[in-house]
Amino acid sequence: MMKEYRTIQEVAGPLMLVKDVEGVTYNELGEIELPNGERRRCKVLEVNGSNVLVQLFESSTGINLEYSKVRFFGRSLELGVSEDMLGRIFSGMGEPIDGGPQLIPEERIDINGLPMNPAARTYPEEFIQTGVSAIDGLNTLVRGQKLPIFSGSGLPHAKLAAQIARQAKVLGTDSKFAVVFCAIGITFEESEFFISDFKRTGAIDRAVLFINLANDPAIERISTPRMALTAAEYLAFKKDMHVLVIMTDITNYAEALREVSAARKEVPGRRGYPGYLYTDLASLYERAGRRDDSQGSITMIPILSMPEDDKTHPIPDLTGYITEGQIILSRELYRKNIMPPIDVLPSLSRLKDKGIGVGKTREDHANTMNQLFAAYARGKDAKELMTILGEAALSDTDKLYAKFADAFEKEYVSQGYETNRSIEETLNIGWKLLSILPKTELKRIKPEFIEKYLPKETDGQ
Repeated sequence: MMKEYRTIQEVAGPLMLVKDVEGVTYNELGEIELPNGERRRCKVLEVNGSNVLVQLFESSTGINLEYSKVRFFGRSLELGVSEDMLGRIFSGMGEPIDGGPQLIPEERIDINGLPMNPAARTYPEEFIQTGVSAIDGLNTLVRGQKLPIFSGSGLPHAKLAAQIARQAKVLGTDSKFAVVFCAIGITFEESEFFISDFKRTGAIDRAVLFINLANDPAIERISTPRMALTAAEYLAFKKDMHVLVIMTDITNYAEALREVSAARKEVPGRRGYPGYLYTDLASLYERAGRRDDSQGSITMIPILSMPEDDKTHPIPDLTGYITEGQIILSRELYRKNIMPPIDVLPSLSRLKDKGIGVGKTREDHANTMNQLFAAYARGKDAKELMTILGEAALSDTDKLYAKFADAFEKEYVSQGYETNRSIEETLNIGWKLLSILPKTELKRIKPEFIEKYLPKETDGQ
């Protein structure tokens, strides 16, 4: 029989102090029963001798200190998992919100997970095709990688996220692929966009959605990504699936962390975020990867909107330390109507070399990737020069580079949110664009590849 306590001392906002309790531990789950029989869940934030500070998941309105009872469950938050999760939509607390039946769990798993033993990790090296040229061709995503998207407020990261969730697949394997989509603190309108997009395209059949809305409590926002990752770990390591986890928006998660930290009167760190923001983000991101003992894997794309488009802000800054690269969206490209507005030069996938080449994509991938980067960078410089000094100041070759940069943005980067390009299409578009430049400029590509793949009719002139 669980012990009940009627020793609530005070309630301040979402926090509640309970005295004279025994054997209660940090992070433990509890519930408050109000005099009218209503129950609300809470979580232990602090234990001080026989006093505990708990945070409510729901609001604290209407709690009567004298007649309300508190019980503690002796365990932290758990998620009931089974393969029937696929195709379902859950709240941030793991409750079904799609009108379907309750899940019959195969097992219940603590949402805090266990860190993956570094020695048991397998190196990420298999190419994942997202169908988006700017990612596949230049900043390749590899199975087991963590590759965040750095966006800004108002930029179309939601459309890009839905596109990747819809299109992503591991080439050359017939193994099962699933998407766990986790929305943290988003508006009702955004949530409707994701749900209807998943349903419209049939992507929902292989997806599990966890949706936490902006008006849900902050403490729930902290558990939402952990719920999603628990579901992903179950599908990946118990059911041998390739799981792609997309989380949006990590900035809302960090804000919730700051709110709870301020409520606990902790000493703030950079910009008011708690000093343990780095460790906390790592405890999420590091749950991605591949393991020796399983065919499955978790690949993660966290999305975060950088406050004031500042990539030195603590959230993108710390995320960049933990993850293997970043895809950066650019406001300038967005204004030019380039969709998706991926700025390929500051973007980076640290594992791209591992996932490309013979047997993975194509033999010419690495060469053309380097050549496209170099040509685009030079083309952008030429365009800047043209703006300052006028077109007459450019050499004929530089004019070709400027032309290349424009064509590259319009044809390679911009493809809309419905186009799903195979890696062959992406590479061929790259060759078509490189044919704008004289053959002598293609210094980063082996001659035999130029012979084999460069479109012949223009012959590079």
